[in-house]
Amino acid sequence: MPRPKKGPRLGGSPTHHDLILRNLAQDLFWEGRITTTVTRAKLVRPLAERLISKARTGSLHARRQVLAEIENREVVTKLFDEVAPRYAGRPGGYTRIVRLGPRRGDGAEMAVIELI
Repeated sequence: MPRPKKGPRLGGSPTHHDLILRNLAQDLFWEGRITTTVTRAKLVRPLAERLISKARTGSLHARRQVLAEIENREVVTKLFDEVAPRYAGRPGGYTRIVRLGPRRGDGAEMAVIELI
């Protein structure tokens, strides 16, 4: 059985946790910005930045590595063709998290994570 990660975990199992983060990263690359909870935004940021760094190389190996994480080919194509070239001269810090305040229904802290 996989060892659970320290800190907040989304979903019931580690596999579900990983799937939630991959879907959030996919939506972030497709839309450019997403509204989610602060916890989810903080957890998806390292994954998104790691995938952008791989996409910046533009190699076939990097594309296959990103396709292993994000299975939607249209999103991967957009990541390699549109998103990654914007950050060619930037050493890191591709995303920004802006807090929005509590959600009306349950009071969860909301945030917007966006590509800079």
